[in-house]
Amino acid sequence: MLEKFTTSTPRRGFLGRITAAAFGLGAATLVPAQAHAAISTSAGSDPELEAWFAKLTGKHRAVFDAPEPNGGMPAVWPRVYLNTTEASYPGQGVTAMVILRHGGLAMALGDTVWQKYPIGEMFGINDGDKPAMANPYARITNLPLPGLGIEELLKSGVLVGACDVALTVYSSGAAKKVGADAGAVRKDWVAGLLPGIRIVPSGVMAAARAQELGASYIFAG
Repeated sequence: MLEKFTTSTPRRGFLGRITAAAFGLGAATLVPAQAHAAISTSAGSDPELEAWFAKLTGKHRAVFDAPEPNGGMPAVWPRVYLNTTEASYPGQGVTAMVILRHGGLAMALGDTVWQKYPIGEMFGINDGDKPAMANPYARITNLPLPGLGIEELLKSGVLVGACDVALTVYSSGAAKKVGADAGAVRKDWVAGLLPGIRIVPSGVMAAARAQELGASYIFAG
């Protein structure tokens, strides 16, 4: 292959190849834009889910991917993003989405589930030196910034999704731990989600879909 680019290569032939390559690259750059337009307008099998994703509006959009609680930061950073973006670009519109998946699922569950099942123990979340018996990330009040915690984010319009795959896997594990029916425990967990949280088919799918719809990706866990 190297012989094609030696000094013996005719100048006209070399420039011709460069020109052809440039045109090829130019044509290729059209594909992502066309693909993005097709993705943005694609119709999914669940209209309600697509309607939820359609709430990602405004010029500034971000999806916070939370596979772990990370000390509650997935319930803090979206507020920081909203406050600072709105202050920096007033009137342009800003939306935040949080995807709670894998170990981050614990943040989506209400206190009733935490008290009935060993959530703190399962997810390694302690209150002092003992497993937490309530969701410490639903309301966060020990920082000098209002509106922190999953409940407060939901109240202010932040979109919060919970991974259905994680919900099924972890509730099944909890069922084995307490000797209960897996289906019944899953129903308990679904009913015990913090009000306003949307179950998404999977966290990875939701994080990817949000990016297809123009949201910047921020790893939060």
